[in-house]
Amino acid sequence: MQNQPQIAGSSLKTPVAGNKTFFQLLIRQRALLLMSVPLLIWLFIFRYYPLWGWSMAFMNYRPGHKLTDQHFVGFDQFKFMFTDDNFLQVLRNTLAMSFISLVLGTCGAIALAILLNELRKVAFKRVVQTISYLPHFISWVVAANIISDALSPDGGIINRIFVWLGLIKEPVMWLGVGHDFWTIFALSDLWKSIGWNTIVYLAAITTIDPSLYEAAEIDGAGRFKRIWHVTLPGMRSIIILLGILSIGNLMQNGFEAQWLLGNGMNIDYSQNLDVFVLKYGIQLGNFSLATAAGMFKTVVSFILLFSANSLARRFGQERIF
Repeated sequence: MQNQPQIAGSSLKTPVAGNKTFFQLLIRQRALLLMSVPLLIWLFIFRYYPLWGWSMAFMNYRPGHKLTDQHFVGFDQFKFMFTDDNFLQVLRNTLAMSFISLVLGTCGAIALAILLNELRKVAFKRVVQTISYLPHFISWVVAANIISDALSPDGGIINRIFVWLGLIKEPVMWLGVGHDFWTIFALSDLWKSIGWNTIVYLAAITTIDPSLYEAAEIDGAGRFKRIWHVTLPGMRSIIILLGILSIGNLMQNGFEAQWLLGNGMNIDYSQNLDVFVLKYGIQLGNFSLATAAGMFKTVVSFILLFSANSLARRFGQERIF
């Protein structure tokens, strides 16, 4: 009985890791903090400081004058955008191309990762994986030339194959058919990015416990059942996380492909928000309209990201924050 107070008193003197203050953690991890300083400086200069320029969206901006000397017009630029048929068409194209690319890109990368994982010959697996992600390192300038040549009505390989298979009677100028541009863009983006995106899913597959496959095989599960009941559930967390990030980027589906593959015959389907900002904002000198369009894109992307993250949290799935 006399030893009880001593035991209790000694337990009070035991250091608890949870009692460390925030500043103590900073001092302990000062090396990591110093390493992150250049990144924070870059982030502030190129990401946060330019947000001051968003005020141009509410002004009738005139180059050569300070922002404090500009004429304030309120939400006139936004009212013009949402009543302009061209902008609504551009918004439709942006969302359509992004959604098609999201579905094809995600499903294609998952399928390729599973197929590569099922390959037993390591050498052949490495060759296929290398070939699949090489297009990622090709610039869109080069890729657009390759795609244009492949779709050309003058000896393009796509027309030759389709004529040989009897799908078409004569060569078609595919980039001149407006309603086919979304499909062309989605397939081109899939060809260019599928191999690179597969790397993440292959990494997720390697984290699955091999004993789960052994147990499924003992229970009589075939290859397809093992994929459905073991591989896909093991990839679920990374699929959801990447899906949330992709939804947050629905308004940002690039600029190079639409600009390089677009032309006067498919402009009603190829022009997206980034091309709209360049053509009707910067080239025409309407910097206020360009800023308003860019601001709209950023705000919508922010809302989509938080909405997708909240939806994942509600269903008890993995989330970003």
